[in-house]
Amino acid sequence: MLTITFLGTGTSQGIPIIGSDHPVCLSDNPKDKRLRSSIRLQWEGFNYVIDCSPDFRQQMLHSKTTTLDGMLFTHEHADHTAGFDDIRPFSFLHGEVPIYAEQRVLNELSVRFEYAFRTENRYPGSPKVNAIPINPENHFTLKNKTVIPIRVLHNQLPILGYRIDNFAYLTDVKTIPESEFDKLRGLDTLVLNALRLNPHDNHLNLEEALQLAGKINPNSCYFTHISHLLGFHDKVSQALPKTVFLAYDGLTITSH
Repeated sequence: MLTITFLGTGTSQGIPIIGSDHPVCLSDNPKDKRLRSSIRLQWEGFNYVIDCSPDFRQQMLHSKTTTLDGMLFTHEHADHTAGFDDIRPFSFLHGEVPIYAEQRVLNELSVRFEYAFRTENRYPGSPKVNAIPINPENHFTLKNKTVIPIRVLHNQLPILGYRIDNFAYLTDVKTIPESEFDKLRGLDTLVLNALRLNPHDNHLNLEEALQLAGKINPNSCYFTHISHLLGFHDKVSQALPKTVFLAYDGLTITSH
């Protein structure tokens, strides 16, 4: 069994957006306040995080995460990587932090955070990482769990989702190649992005996310990577099918 905690469920600017007077940004409902998207996966005392948002430090404190066995990245965009430096406390306490990503993404991180990847003349306060490249065609193991990479497209950018047991996390999706759907059969729980009501070039809107969830047909589906333009959490939730839910920051679920 996996325990999944939604560390952040917002889009690249989060909610509220700085300087916005949109009604959702002004909402006093805690479920309408969203940090940038990330999740924590737990099993048998292990802790893994998918993506490292600009809100990573705040997310670790809010979730009371004190150990980190590794981090997986979906892609290189800033809202999924900009908290990278804040892995330092985990590195100081426990040594190298394993990070898993496609080689393209590791290359980007090694440019932006060169000091963390340096093998010589390291600054003493730098985090230490063990960079592990993912081949999207091959599964790999985290402790005793098999991880299946799922190739999805963020407009034209190829990025990764992940399946562990009967749980799959897909964010920043616009399309999924037909060849990947076999990897998504028989899911208990699916997490999928649903940005807003109107169409978007890079992300699924609500209608597209519902159609894709229907095609994959998990026992339950949770939407994430949500912008203020989707609407108020409670109002949107009332209109969703009975097996589809809006995730919110701090929500914890289990998947079998």
